[in-house]
Amino acid sequence: MPEIMPAGLSPEAIAVAERIETFVRETVAPFERDPRCTSHGPSDALASELRELARGQGLLTPHIRDDGSHFSHLETALILRKSGLSPLGPIACHVMAPDEGNMYLLGKVGSAAIKERFLAPLIAGEGRSAFFMTEPAEDGGAGSDPSLMQTTCRRDGNHWIINGRKAFITGADGALVGIVMAKSTEPDSEGGACLFLVDLPDPSIITERVLETIDSSMPGGHAVITIDNLRVPADQMLGEAGEGFKYAQIRLAPARLTHCMRWLGLADRGQEIATDYACKRMAFGKPLIDHEGVGFMLAQNAIDLKACGLMIDWCAQVLDTGDLGTAESSMAKTFVSETLFQVADRCVQAMGGTGVTGDTIVEQLFREIRAFRIYDGPTEVHKWSLAKKIKRDWRASQQEAS
Repeated sequence: MPEIMPAGLSPEAIAVAERIETFVRETVAPFERDPRCTSHGPSDALASELRELARGQGLLTPHIRDDGSHFSHLETALILRKSGLSPLGPIACHVMAPDEGNMYLLGKVGSAAIKERFLAPLIAGEGRSAFFMTEPAEDGGAGSDPSLMQTTCRRDGNHWIINGRKAFITGADGALVGIVMAKSTEPDSEGGACLFLVDLPDPSIITERVLETIDSSMPGGHAVITIDNLRVPADQMLGEAGEGFKYAQIRLAPARLTHCMRWLGLADRGQEIATDYACKRMAFGKPLIDHEGVGFMLAQNAIDLKACGLMIDWCAQVLDTGDLGTAESSMAKTFVSETLFQVADRCVQAMGGTGVTGDTIVEQLFREIRAFRIYDGPTEVHKWSLAKKIKRDWRASQQEAS
């Protein structure tokens, strides 16, 4: 179907998106069968090679201009969607999670010294980063409920000492920069969370194991980590002590949306592959797509992809006004992840046995989107949060009426 661009996109952003689409389809996609694509994500050697190819095309961190300014969130939605046409595209263009969200956070909260030391190398694509927040369930630690944070930090002169365990830390293995969240034990912080920037690797940050997970798109995989008496200089605290949860929301709300952007691009590609298969594969005297059971699935996919795009663009435009809240980002993350999972499932089903093989990226699309329904907050947590807001709004309306 012809692509209709939303109003508000600059010619510059459209041109960048078009260049990314060509780059991802022609240069990046052939690497999808590279043996360096492992169960724990593409190897660092492959990721580095892909980033150099993007650098050569002027497409590294393409949502950030050379002067450090960002495209609007609406324009970024288009750019990241095109990067997602291959599971390797966001890695090549250096807009994959957690790096994209971490760069956004450092740009918003980091001091000039932190931006120079930690942000600049990330934007330049010199390495990867990791965000150390989630903790093991067996420890009773923080997951969807960050108030359960067990990792602690305490002052020691001009340093902070951090101890604890973390889990599902994406990209920790092989990262250059880490952002560590810990709960302060200092009285003046009232038990609030703090964020720290650390150079990696560090002997005090120990990888217990890299988990075997259903997804395989992010370099380094997802690790369980022990933090043993990590000493961090006080000037490497991000922002103010006790404000870590607030800063995390600065990162998480837009990051949920950029996840949606990238996976929508991959779902676009899955629909293309399934459509091509259904139009060419003959069964019972006609192409599969002419059988309503298959054709209707692809038709529903087209409807759902359009709906996801509209939801993302709406939230991006709200975010550009500075008004995007937890509710809006929860709506987008829930709707897009659940809807794209149905799209991915139909792509697999339309392709029959071929859909569950590694012959195309359709089976990976299914795995990645299944994981996305949990990552950055499970659907049920977002709905619970929305229900709480609905109740608050109802109470407020009742009070106004009385």
